[in-house]
Amino acid sequence: MARKSRSCPGEQRDHSKKVWRAALYMRLSRDDGDKSESDSITNQRSLLREYLLAQSDITSSVEYADDGWSGTTFDRPQFQQMISEIKLGTINCVIVKDLSRFGRNYIEVGNYLEQVFPFLDVRFISINDNIDSFNNPESANNIFVPFKNLLNDEYARDISMKVRSSLTNKRKSGKFVGSFASYGYRKDPNDHNQLVIDEYAAATIRDIYKWFLEGFGMITIAKMLNERGMLNPTAYKKHLGLKYKHPSRSANDTLWGDSSVRRILMNKLYTGTLVQGKNKVTSYKVKKAVAQHPGAWIEVENTHEAIIDIETFERVQSMLNRDSRTSPSSKKLYVFSGFLRCFDCNKAMNRRKNVHPYGEYIYYSCSTFKKMSSGACTKHSIRHDILEKAVLATIQHQIQIAVSMEEVVSAINERGQAKNDKRRLLMLLNENENGRLRIEQYKLTLYHDYRDGVLTKDEYFTIKEQYDEQIAALDRTISILQEELSKYDKGVDGENAFLMNFLKHRSIEALTRELVSELVNYIYIHEDKSVTIDFKYQDEYQRAVEFIEQNHDAIVSA
Repeated sequence: MARKSRSCPGEQRDHSKKVWRAALYMRLSRDDGDKSESDSITNQRSLLREYLLAQSDITSSVEYADDGWSGTTFDRPQFQQMISEIKLGTINCVIVKDLSRFGRNYIEVGNYLEQVFPFLDVRFISINDNIDSFNNPESANNIFVPFKNLLNDEYARDISMKVRSSLTNKRKSGKFVGSFASYGYRKDPNDHNQLVIDEYAAATIRDIYKWFLEGFGMITIAKMLNERGMLNPTAYKKHLGLKYKHPSRSANDTLWGDSSVRRILMNKLYTGTLVQGKNKVTSYKVKKAVAQHPGAWIEVENTHEAIIDIETFERVQSMLNRDSRTSPSSKKLYVFSGFLRCFDCNKAMNRRKNVHPYGEYIYYSCSTFKKMSSGACTKHSIRHDILEKAVLATIQHQIQIAVSMEEVVSAINERGQAKNDKRRLLMLLNENENGRLRIEQYKLTLYHDYRDGVLTKDEYFTIKEQYDEQIAALDRTISILQEELSKYDKGVDGENAFLMNFLKHRSIEALTRELVSELVNYIYIHEDKSVTIDFKYQDEYQRAVEFIEQNHDAIVSA
């Protein structure tokens, strides 16, 4: 539809019989500081309607309200609808309470008032600012108008910075600041910054972790959840009545996918740790969020009750980094999937099935040997049943070592030698820390003596140097005592990870993927078919050995 051209300079438009069809525009947002009662949509509406009653030249009106939309952007649904009607010619007048309700973007507001509305022959009225571009054109062209817009823009920027700072402080203090709690949790009704477990969803999360460790792939887990009729996280939120919308899911999509399973398996939130600040809005005017480097994330432990213990979570992360492919006919991962390595080239081992007249057998061989014909590595072939027996026997032997070590540790504890040594170390640590504190206080007094003229400058620096040397010596002693105490704590209190994780499997008779994933890092296959197992918790094993060696006298005297 053709529009009238703009008036030439000096040309006057005849508005004496103009029919004004008004848009009453209202906006409210907490994002840019619009919190006062006077700025509420209800109060804006009352003011606009009251004003309209006194205007005999405005024949009709339509209301547009963007509740919850920031004034720093003009991509607001009701505002855009109003502009569409203006372009169609059904509206030729815009009325707002004040300029800040129209917008808080200095450049965009100026563009509409100085370019768009004059071009479209639209009358603009801001009641509280006494602006009426028709009855008082100078009020719209006054120098104070852009100044007010600049103040409104600056106000939005200042509020945005304060809001961001407040949210950052909340995140650092372990408070949840998201709009929606992640699947498995809900917001505490009495404190929306605190998460509490949603037991119904939490049961599904525990199943996902359990099935994955048992060897089921993520696609299989998703199918299992769908077969049980479990709603996916997005559908479950909607089921609870939450106005949540996932950008990549359709309205009727209730099924689980492997990507949803993977996100749950990788989410540290389920260990009781809040990880926030993964995305950041770069500008208060541009609401697009940009992903942040993991080093910039804000992570706080023990902020809420865990659904998954940290040991299980870490085992799952280790498994996610391995080759976990299955054959098309298999739902579960093989026992050794992702664990086997060639001892010589450190590459993965390939699995294959060979059919012989006397039966079918599974073999593993070096992937480098299979791919390369230049002799880069040898075959390192081993049969599955032979490997399984060797690995089981080795694990059982390692468990027996843990059992024997536990008996020795128990004997030491019964003799009380370790507890006495620990008590002695704690006493020495306390004495040295108190001594350090005293010298620090002496240093403070020393400075006051120098300032008051009791000590000369040379005397002050000489004595200060002596104090500094004493503090350095005490720091070295304190560090040694703390290190010794950490060794005793690992052994005496029964919290040694090596002992705990191996002892709980002392009755195993069969090899499972869950057992392998818990105790083993990698299994190395030699060319002569021998097997080397890289077990987990080797540092903890060494601490237990050191503990026993340190308390050898207690064992002998027993």
